Amino acid sequence: MPRPLDLPEVIPVFPLPGALVLPRGRLPLHIFEPRYLAMLSDCLKTEHRLIGMVQPHDTPGGGTALHSIGCAGRLTAFSETEDGRYMITLTGISRFRLREEVQGFPPYRRFHADWAPFARDLAGAETDAGFDRAGFLKLLARYFDAEGLSTDWDGLKEAEPELLITTLSMLCPFSAADKQALLEAPSLSTRRETLVTLMEIALRGGTEGDPLQ
Repeated sequence: MPRPLDLPEVIPVFPLPGALVLPRGRLPLHIFEPRYLAMLSDCLKTEHRLIGMVQPHDTPGGGTALHSIGCAGRLTAFSETEDGRYMITLTGISRFRLREEVQGFPPYRRFHADWAPFARDLAGAETDAGFDRAGFLKLLARYFDAEGLSTDWDGLKEAEPELLITTLSMLCPFSAADKQALLEAPSLSTRRETLVTLMEIALRGGTEGDPLQ
């Protein structure tokens, strides 16, 4: 199991709205922009093979900035298409806090990363003592029906709580701001409570643009 001191000081950052990876979750991505193809090529040359996923957000002046907290995923699978694009999978390792940006020649952005606040991410799967699976799945069924989504219900009934909450947090069609709230949840139980709140808001008629406060 890696420790914060084992993780690199500087990582490449991929700012992609709505794309969320969480510790021990798996995020598939389609890489085709030249700068991110260069990032992928450089990532494959490193021992850690980490890419930091960070949500961009609008600023009051009409520009964009990056949220200060992201999550790094290790490149665990990739395949090349005939036209030179890549399908990759990132497996979430740990969240981090963005520090100074590193200036240099690569066409993609790189930042110093502070891993220390999220040492718990490296300690293995979390438990959720207050998880009511039956009640949660009942709410989830209503939410999926309202959103026109389908899933393997037998698999959900047997999935470990962390895998279930992590996968749903990553895949449900929430806004980028809401996914940032899920990312920043300090524990699995808090993330589950946030997820429940987001589904309840959607069922009451909230829109994807209504961020969780």
